[in-house]
Amino acid sequence: MMLIDCPNCGPRNETEFKFGGQAHVAYPADPHALSDKEWAQFLFYRKNPKGINAERWVHAMGCRKWFNALRDTVTYEFKAIYRAGEERPALQSTDGGTR
Repeated sequence: MMLIDCPNCGPRNETEFKFGGQAHVAYPADPHALSDKEWAQFLFYRKNPKGINAERWVHAMGCRKWFNALRDTVTYEFKAIYRAGEERPALQSTDGGTR
């Protein structure tokens, strides 16, 4: 069982949260101008990297607010959690650089 640190409520059990997909996906400026293929790509195609991934989460059984998280898809470890609308934080890598 994991604890997820809600930016509004503090650490809570993972069963209180729902995954919402990739974070920072910009809505098309003119969705009506997209072809069916382009619209389908916007709706259904997302990055699925091995390693650090920016994701959206909602505290469904608590404050019901959305937030973003940087999570390692290999270890499931949450590296950073930040409120929706905030800039993605830079992470300090183990070799001294940022990612």
